[in-house]
Amino acid sequence: MQTFPASHCSRQTTKSMEAPCSPPTAGKFVVVGGGIAGVTCAEQLAINFPSEDILLITASPVIKAVTNFKQVSKVLEEFDVEEQPSTMLENRFPNIKVIESGVKQLKSKEHCVLTEDGNQHIYKKLCLCAGAKPKLICEGNPYVLGIRDTDSAQEFQKQLTKAKRIMIIGNGGIALELVYEIEGCEVIWVIKDKAIGNTFFDAGAAEFLTSKLIDEKPEAKIAQKRTRYTTEGRKKETQARASAGNVGSALGPDWHEGLDLKGTKEFSHKIHIETMCEVKKIYLQEEFRISEKKSLTFPRDHHDQSVTTDKEIWPVYVELTNEKIYGCDFIVSATGVTPNTEPFLCGNNFDVGEDGGLKVDDHMHTSLPDIYAAGDICTAAWHPSPVWQQMRLWTQARQMGWYAAKCMAAASVGESIDMDFSFELFAHVTKFFNYKVVLLGKYNAQGLGSNHELLLRCTKGQEYIKAVLQNGRMMGAVLIGETDLEETFENLILNQMNLSAYGEDLLDPNIDIEDYFD
Repeated sequence: MQTFPASHCSRQTTKSMEAPCSPPTAGKFVVVGGGIAGVTCAEQLAINFPSEDILLITASPVIKAVTNFKQVSKVLEEFDVEEQPSTMLENRFPNIKVIESGVKQLKSKEHCVLTEDGNQHIYKKLCLCAGAKPKLICEGNPYVLGIRDTDSAQEFQKQLTKAKRIMIIGNGGIALELVYEIEGCEVIWVIKDKAIGNTFFDAGAAEFLTSKLIDEKPEAKIAQKRTRYTTEGRKKETQARASAGNVGSALGPDWHEGLDLKGTKEFSHKIHIETMCEVKKIYLQEEFRISEKKSLTFPRDHHDQSVTTDKEIWPVYVELTNEKIYGCDFIVSATGVTPNTEPFLCGNNFDVGEDGGLKVDDHMHTSLPDIYAAGDICTAAWHPSPVWQQMRLWTQARQMGWYAAKCMAAASVGESIDMDFSFELFAHVTKFFNYKVVLLGKYNAQGLGSNHELLLRCTKGQEYIKAVLQNGRMMGAVLIGETDLEETFENLILNQMNLSAYGEDLLDPNIDIEDYFD
C-alpha cells in the first residue's frame, strides 16, 4: 500500500501555499472536476439537497453533461456526452455554483481546497473527480501530440490538414477510433500487442474488425443532432492555464464526429499496423540526418516483404523496438492515462493504488475522512463481484459519480446505503469502426485462468459473438454488430444458470435464444 506523507511536496506547491487567500467560501458539498463523474455527482447532490450550496471546481471553461440517457437493460446504459458552458449547469441547478479554476492544494485536516485563483473553499464532504491525464510517450516534443480533451482534439485536426503521414502509438479506445476515422493520410499504427484493441477484444474479434479498416468508409456522415460547445474564443488566460499543464476533462464517446479528420491525400484508408513493438527512439529531422540511419517507405501491403528506403524528408522519425524506422509529420500518443492525483497528494496521507489512483472503498470513500473520489482518479479497492472490473470508461465515470453522491448524502444524514446494482456486472456499450460493441462481465476471460471455455459465432462483415463460460455458467460476452442478445446474455451472467446442457446450441443462429431464456 502506498501512502504519501506531508513531505511529498514539490517546491512549487510549497511556495504557492504562501500566496494570500481571500476569505473562504463554504459549501456543505464540494466536487472537484468538470468531467462526467464530477458533473453527475454535483447534479445528484443538488437534487438531494436543494437548499444547500454545491460547489463544483473545474479548470475547464466547459463541463461535460450526460444527455439522451437510455437504460438499455438492467445494467447496460447508453448516453451521449455533451460539452456545455458551466452557466447551463447553474441554470438547471440554481444551487450549483461553478468555480472555474484549477486546484492548487488540498488541506484535508482543515477541510479546505485552495484554488489557483487565490481562493479557498471549505467543505464538509468533498468528492475528487479530477479524471486522468494522458501518458505521453515523450514530454515536451513538439511533434508528439496527446489527445485527451477538446483543445488537443482541435489541435490534432489542425495538424492533420497538413499531414501526409502520421504515426499512432497505442491500442486503446482513442487509437481505435482515430485509425478508422482518419482519411487522406498514411497511418502507421504501432501496438505492443499481437492484435488491435487488446483492451477490448481477443484476436478473433480483432481480425473481424481489421477487415473493416481495409474497406472504403461509407461516404455520408450522420449529422450531429446536438449543439456542440468548444473552448474557441475563450480568454487567453484559459489557453495559458491549459498549456501550463492543467488537464481538461476527457473527450466524449463521439468526440471525432465534429471534426473533419482529413489529411492532404485523395484516398480513404491507408493503414499499416506494426505489432508487438514500442517506440525505441524519436529523432528530429537534423538528429536523424546526422545519425545516417535509413527510414522505410510506407509498406504497400502486408504480404510485400521488400524493404525500400524512404527518399522523403520528414519533420520527425521514429525508431521502433523491432528495429524499423519510419518518418512522419507528427506522432499521436494514445497510450492510456494516469489518474490525475498530483494536486491532492501533497500533505495528505491518501492510500494510493498500484495504478496511481486514490483507493476507494465500496462507498467511494478514500482513506481520509469526508473525502470521496469517483471516475478515472480513483482505484476500486473493495472486493468486487466475480463479473465486475474497473475500467476507466465513460459508463463507470457516470455510475461512480452518481453513487458517490448517494453515499455522501447518506453519510451526511447518518444513514447507511447498499452498494449500487451497476457494480454487480461490468457492462459497456460503445461503437468501433461503425459497429455497435457490447462488452459484458469477464468479456476477455479476465482472471479466469485456463479454466474456461469460449463459444464463438462470426458472420463476416455482420456480427461477432463470443460467450465466455466457466463450469457451465456464462461469465462474460463480446457482442459486435446488431445482435440483440445483450439483454439475454446479461440475464444469463447475472442469474448464473447452468448452461452445460445447451453446449454449442447456445449460439446456434437457427435457435432464437432470446425467446428461450427470457
